[in-house]
Parts: sequence; structure tokens; C-alpha cells
Amino acid sequence: MTAQPTQTVVRAWTRLLKAQHLAQASVERSLKAAGLPPLAWYDVLLELERADADGLRPFELERAMLLAQYKLSRLIDRIEAAGYVERRACEADGRGHVIIITDAGRALRRKMWPIYARAIESAVGRHLSDTQAEALEKILGQLVDQLAGPR
Repeated sequence: MTAQPTQTVVRAWTRLLKAQHLAQASVERSLKAAGLPPLAWYDVLLELERADADGLRPFELERAMLLAQYKLSRLIDRIEAAGYVERRACEADGRGHVIIITDAGRALRRKMWPIYARAIESAVGRHLSDTQAEALEKILGQLVDQLAGPR
């Protein structure tokens, strides 16, 4: 027989999901109002920018983004069509490819950040004291570390 969560744990779970959904929707609205692409584009561009000139293999980006392969593939297709990333043959594996951020992609990511930052502050920061934000960061960090397990 499996253990059942307490009502407190169920409420915490529900509120975590609802808070994430509401905060993300707020960020998406802010980006859209500024005429910018969705948040997922920012996340892809950020991961590729962090990878520098080496780029990332699709499976590496998939792991970093926590997206299903089919969703990521279509997302990359759209970002590539807009000129913000490009695919190059992988030198280590002739069958594969790496995804590289373009200069235009770097510029777009930098353009998106101020809007994203203000949206984070509006959706979360202004509602929490520094002490509350630190406590939330610690609790969520512990949860992420436990769920991610050893690497």
C-alpha cells in the first residue's frame, strides 16, 4: 500500500501548480504586449547562449529545457525560421547536429530580458518580502534537488 499525502501536502501541491501557472501566464502576457516571442524562446536562447560557440545537441537542450523531444523540435524549427538559431553538422557525429545561437538570437534574448525581469518582479517579487523570497527559494531548491536525484 502506498502512502497518501496529507491534506497540507495536497494543498501545497495545488498552490504550487496554480502559482506557477498564474506567474507564467503573467510573464507571457508581458512578452506578448511588448511584441516579443513566447517565454520558451527566451529559455532556448539562454541555454544556447550559455553553451557559447559549441552550441548544444538537441538531446542536451531537451534535458536542459525539460521539454518533450517533439515539442522542442517544433520550437527549434520556429526559432530557426526566424533566424535566431541555426543547425550545424556535429563534428563528433556525422549523423547529428548542434544548435547554435545567432547574433540576432543573442540580441533578441537581451531585448527580452528587461520585459521578463519586470514581469518576474510584478508576478512574484512585489508580493514577497526578501525573507519570504529567500525561504521560498530554499524550499523549492530542496525539492528540486531531491526530485532530480544524483547526477
